[in-house]
Amino acid sequence: MAGLDPVHRDFFAGGAGDERTVHANETAFDRLRLLPRVLRATGVPDPRLTLFGTVLPGPVLIAPTAFHRLAHPDGETATAHAARDTGTVMTVSMAATTPIEKIAGTGARLWFQLYPQPDRDFTAHLAGRAAAAGVTALVVTVDSPVFGRRERDLRNGFLDLPSGLACENLRDPVTGRVRDIVLDPSLGWDDVLRLRAVTRLPILVKGVLHPADAAEAVARGLDGVIVSNHGGRQLDGAVASIDALPAVAEAVRGRVPVLLDGGVRRGTDVVTALARGATAVLIGRPVIWGLAAGGRDGVATVLRRLHEDVVRVMALCGAATLAELTPDLLREVRP
Repeated sequence: MAGLDPVHRDFFAGGAGDERTVHANETAFDRLRLLPRVLRATGVPDPRLTLFGTVLPGPVLIAPTAFHRLAHPDGETATAHAARDTGTVMTVSMAATTPIEKIAGTGARLWFQLYPQPDRDFTAHLAGRAAAAGVTALVVTVDSPVFGRRERDLRNGFLDLPSGLACENLRDPVTGRVRDIVLDPSLGWDDVLRLRAVTRLPILVKGVLHPADAAEAVARGLDGVIVSNHGGRQLDGAVASIDALPAVAEAVRGRVPVLLDGGVRRGTDVVTALARGATAVLIGRPVIWGLAAGGRDGVATVLRRLHEDVVRVMALCGAATLAELTPDLLREVRP
């Protein structure tokens, strides 16, 4: 990451306010200890899972993160090539610096993240454009009625992308002008459900921490829930994702996939999250650091090493499959 501009590094690494939630996402895992089983005759563990009809080699997906070309000139296409090379899913951000069509040209498995815009017709256009490019699910971010106060960016004066970069998925279909992302404090459940009228893709809501919201998502027929505090970039002081996970999983009761986003850095974190009720996890910052360090190969190295670590930890816990990662393998410790 030596070549990464310090201002851009702060953009990726930083969060809102005092960054307590950024820190908590990682440190919350420190209170959770694995209680392995032995002599289970498991053989080599099988970490595969199926999401929305697609068999994936493991339970680690790429979270939506903006502006990959700030980290590497090849940007989102490099990340997508790495996703294809490793067989995982890349969730493309609405704020990508590469058009979805070019990213899809890599042949990677893609989901598409969006913020519903006050212009509902443009939101429908985005969903249709993503579907036409071949994405297999929509991820609707719902934890951002307003922008969080990201003080590193304010101190650095980082308010706009450098010349030559733009949020390419936000180009107006008529004028070609790149629109601003407009967050909408009036957003409600019905606005998310309007996407049902314009797409047949599975719809996941990202940014759920309260179990009542998870239950509401299922009751309204949405297809998945992503437990996330936006990497600590929105509400500082919000609960760590891994701490919110058990109550959300209990509210969902296996009716739809529950994914965890936030703080995952090692195979032990992945296994811990699955034992706490997650179907799979998403990683964001580790992908960006891999991209900055080595482009496509750097991202692929991050993904492969994490996959290998998951298999190793499963073996050490006596789990042959992901289904065997159950709550009895965890203990919570207090300082």
